[in-house]
Amino acid sequence: MRAVVTRVSSASVTIAGETVGAIETGYLVLLGIAPADTQETARKLAEKVCNLRVFEDENGKMNLNLEQVGGSLLVVSQFTLFADTSSRRPGFTGAAKPDVAVPLYEAFMAHCRERGFVVAHGEFGASMQVTSVNDGPVTILFDTEKL
Repeated sequence: MRAVVTRVSSASVTIAGETVGAIETGYLVLLGIAPADTQETARKLAEKVCNLRVFEDENGKMNLNLEQVGGSLLVVSQFTLFADTSSRRPGFTGAAKPDVAVPLYEAFMAHCRERGFVVAHGEFGASMQVTSVNDGPVTILFDTEKL
């Protein structure tokens, strides 16, 4: 799995002109899933993301996690994180097919909810417009092959 996690002061996802998910303070998570990913991969990544300490404490140091700031997550499926960019037109065969990806996308969000977080989301496979007000900006890249 790959995730691009951006600290936001707000973020939302819109489908066909309707806002389907929105958060205030928290993380916008763009989540890509590979064919070899598993339920354990989803659990491990959720743990890493939910415990990430990138919110500023009283001394201006990135020392607080999502729970400590009362934050939420907006999770958006993003198969393009597995793009093969060796040519001008990217290929996406490195991304999991929906029969593998959808359950793991759902599992990642369920693991975050189990930790007590509000999780908003887009719709897997839909054409979505994502809006965010990046805070910092602070953006962290996770790749479970490197955890």
